Amino acid sequence: MKRYSTVGKVLSYLLMISFTVLTVVPLVWMILSAFKPHAEIVRHPLMPPLSWYFDNFVLAWTQGHLGIYFLNSIFYSVVATVVTVLLALSGGYALSKFFYRSGKFIYMLYTLGLLITVHSVIVPLFIMETRLGISNTRLGVVLPYIAFGLPFQVFLSTTYIKGIPDSIQESAIIDGANYFQIFWRIIIPVATPIISTMFIYTFLGNWNEFILVLTLTSELSIRSLPVGINSFAGGMSRDYGLQFAALVIGTVPMIIFYLIFRDKIAQGFAAGATKE
Repeated sequence: MKRYSTVGKVLSYLLMISFTVLTVVPLVWMILSAFKPHAEIVRHPLMPPLSWYFDNFVLAWTQGHLGIYFLNSIFYSVVATVVTVLLALSGGYALSKFFYRSGKFIYMLYTLGLLITVHSVIVPLFIMETRLGISNTRLGVVLPYIAFGLPFQVFLSTTYIKGIPDSIQESAIIDGANYFQIFWRIIIPVATPIISTMFIYTFLGNWNEFILVLTLTSELSIRSLPVGINSFAGGMSRDYGLQFAALVIGTVPMIIFYLIFRDKIAQGFAAGATKE
């Protein structure tokens, strides 16, 4: 038994090391390549830079208009994330603490939303926004972000809030609190762990979203960073240095963001599992 246990540990470590290498090595190669000129990348693609070449980042930022795209991504991600989390929390509170006949049916509709992909509805969504007159606008981007983010966030919030004892709400009602006060002063403070997880998860998803902005917008001034980075694969496709620099500009902030808040994500999911 001990022998099998040792073999299992060795295999587990080998699997984790292999996964780590496959994840980290491409990132390191991308970052190093961003500091190399195009000719050096073509001649020595796997070698580290002979000298640090910073012009790629300057040219990518100015020629590719990444500053505008960066600000748009921040706007879309922050606005859509805040609205999504607030709606999901209020929906989770209603679905878990208000017992009415249609509650289970509404919750089922939200969970069915997890099965709907962006690609399956992108064409009717584009037609609908065109007829409503909100295509090629920031509102036309934010609304789908919220809609596609709600199903999973409602699932998380409902699961967590359901575990909050009903006696807390009953005591607050006896003391004269209304449902809005209970939600704002009791549910939200108690649900802080899952709120942080919802916020981080939704923000990362909105930041990395590509197909919606690409399809629903045509003006460069309202497009997001992933779409801006994709433009380097078109007219600028011959300069690999600019492409790698653009990828680093879009990727490194999210890596730093995740490294800072990774504990919050783990705590939120663990708390949600415990509450279930």
